[in-house]
Amino acid sequence: MATTRHQLRTPTLSSFAKRLLISWRRLNLPVRDSTVVAAVSGGADSSAMILAIDELIRAHKLNVRILVAHLDHGLRKDSRSDARWVKEFASKLGFESVLSRIDVAKAAKTACDNLEQAARRARYAFLGRTAKKHEAKFILTAHTMDDQAETVLLRLLRGSGSDGMGGMEPLRQLNAKSKAELMLARPLITWARRYDTESYCRLRGVDYLSDPMNKDEQFARVRVRRQLLPLMESFNARIVEGLSRTAELLRDELDVLTRQADALLVTASIVTTKGKHNKSETIPAALDVRVLADAPVAVRRRALRRWISNGRGDLRRCELAHIQSIERLLRGEQGGRVAELPGGDKVVRRQSRLELLLKT
Repeated sequence: MATTRHQLRTPTLSSFAKRLLISWRRLNLPVRDSTVVAAVSGGADSSAMILAIDELIRAHKLNVRILVAHLDHGLRKDSRSDARWVKEFASKLGFESVLSRIDVAKAAKTACDNLEQAARRARYAFLGRTAKKHEAKFILTAHTMDDQAETVLLRLLRGSGSDGMGGMEPLRQLNAKSKAELMLARPLITWARRYDTESYCRLRGVDYLSDPMNKDEQFARVRVRRQLLPLMESFNARIVEGLSRTAELLRDELDVLTRQADALLVTASIVTTKGKHNKSETIPAALDVRVLADAPVAVRRRALRRWISNGRGDLRRCELAHIQSIERLLRGEQGGRVAELPGGDKVVRRQSRLELLLKT
């Protein structure tokens, strides 16, 4: 039987799906023969992302296995119904799903953390486990340009440096300390606004979920969203795009600074023998005081932060004041001085070198 022109016609892509495809290619995400984990809460942003991926698969632009991942934080009585909704939503699109539940409030109390941070840690840990189990190399989240603007403002209010003001990266390694090379991708973050995702869901006839916690102004992010950003928009109607652009420019500059800091660490590193110190202390590579003292301030501070992060595994609660206390150890010739770090770790100057001593 002859094939008609109608049968050969490629489905016309929506504008939203076209822009997602452009971002997908720019981030070098896999287009075939791969498993990709997509974090889906059921809200407009993640629903739009998964719907657009479905559109691209049906249009033969992508040929990947999508695994929908949903973590129930247990913060609301009806959160289990959200999980069921996501499972049914994924099933209708022909996607597999993985659901899990955690008591985030309990986890936050145990870790002396706030709810937002505890939820974030739990979510990324769950996504990492899911990706590893299903041999996926990429994890997708549906952060939008609005999320980026909120993040930049929150970090500005907290007094963050250039790292924080760079916002969220469109693509990064999920865990820099892990041997598994899992990549976290945010394919909507440079172009999609929240109204774009809501409009696309309506176009596809999907009634996405609405989380009442997104209107609870006891959370700083919600106050930024509902109070601060609208006020800033009265001065600049495109403030969200402007903050996103600023974050992108800072990230570009930070890439250069990071390379310089890494080169400084290589030059300043000294092999340290563990036997000279207390057995309860873990000794990463020491640094040459003279090399650090001669380096530009911005490069030195970034190098010290990366040195501490490499040794401790993170920079949690490590602020500018801690870095400045380490810099004071560089002055003069006197050894035997100490700079305290959060959690009982410390940096000690021994003659002409700095050593990072970790509490075990």
